[in-house]
Amino acid sequence: MSAPLLPLFVKLAGRPVVVVGGGAMAALRVRQLAEVGARVTVVAPEVREEVARAAGAVVRRGFLPEDLDGAWLAVAAATPEVNRAVAAAAEARRLLVNAVDDPEHASAYTAGVVRRGEATVAISTGGRAPALAGLLREAIDAVLPRELGRWVELGEAERGAWKRGKVPLATRRPMLLRKLNALYDGAEPAPARAPGGFVSLVGAGPGDPGLLTRRAAERLAAADLVLYDALVDAELLRLAPRAHCFHVGKRAGRPSVSQRAIERLLIRGARRGQRVVRLKCGDPFVFGRGGEEALALAQAGVPFEVVPGLSSALAAPALAGIPVTHRGVAAGFAVVSGHAEATYGPLVDALPPTGVTLVVLMGVAARAALADRLRARGWSASTPAALLLGASSAEGFTWTGPLSALGEAPIPPERAHLPGTLVVGAVAALASAAHADHPAASARLA
Repeated sequence: MSAPLLPLFVKLAGRPVVVVGGGAMAALRVRQLAEVGARVTVVAPEVREEVARAAGAVVRRGFLPEDLDGAWLAVAAATPEVNRAVAAAAEARRLLVNAVDDPEHASAYTAGVVRRGEATVAISTGGRAPALAGLLREAIDAVLPRELGRWVELGEAERGAWKRGKVPLATRRPMLLRKLNALYDGAEPAPARAPGGFVSLVGAGPGDPGLLTRRAAERLAAADLVLYDALVDAELLRLAPRAHCFHVGKRAGRPSVSQRAIERLLIRGARRGQRVVRLKCGDPFVFGRGGEEALALAQAGVPFEVVPGLSSALAAPALAGIPVTHRGVAAGFAVVSGHAEATYGPLVDALPPTGVTLVVLMGVAARAALADRLRARGWSASTPAALLLGASSAEGFTWTGPLSALGEAPIPPERAHLPGTLVVGAVAALASAAHADHPAASARLA
């Protein structure tokens, strides 16, 4: 266990702070420092335009230890090697250093912050779990009263009277509590739900930001809060520059935020007047539990909309050159989730072995059991099949072969983390002939 941290609130207005780095990680910290009035100097060979605009001065070159001379705080937002050099230079000067997303080289850590006027609440995990700090910040923000700034003003006024009257410290808290309660004695009912709150259940498509719909991009640009799934491409979050983005995704076998908790976050955000985006891979209504969230919002009286996305059930095969229907080959298709055989089994058993295409989402781990089940129901061992990984991504991978080999289809270890889609049916044989010119098909194993 690491040594405990001493929480401090530091006045940096008018004081020099050096930020080493000019990229995305530096941009956030420079903006935060500028907001509190620090005199920010950025040192980096390449500096983003938004960083340069927010900084007081920019030095476009590599870091030198003497850059920290006279600074009150150093911020390392570069590569690990440069961050180590900044940390060493800061240590030699007895200067605290904040290393963005690099806690090993930091001696000071920023926090998730909730502000109500002059009242500030900060949450830190010592740099170990910043996403958790963000979730805690959201939770605390939800329970703190909107009028907390007014409470500060009342406490300040009472404090002056207590000091003049030499009121003992031990009695001040009960006295302040009575004063605060008096604010609400006979007060009018609490105001109704904040206006403007709205939830958009948005489909992110198969991953490539270029395949996002225009409406989805517009909703992200206007969002105050984005709750996104595990498989959402990080590039998509750049389309929501003003939003707080929180990961609430579910991956098999890993701890995750419960569905009920996600629904409460959506409702709470809208009731606070926020524009909330629930960002899901593919389409929110295709194994995305979007229907459950829509019902929860409707029951809570929260206005919402559905922004459909390009489902991976269609996009993954298409990008690999596989049409799910084809004249004279497949007159229809079925889409199932491969999570639980007890659920998909009866549906698969009812499919005829010819004339139809079976698409299985989230079923890569179950491919051997699925292949055995299909063969036991009369599907030929030579039925064409395909395993598609990372549809629309640069790491995309496609395997095609007979159904008898699907269970043993090789998966490159470096791509085992990618989301997968299975396609079984005669149309899978068209993959080579109709192969799309797209990164998702750049790695192919026939």
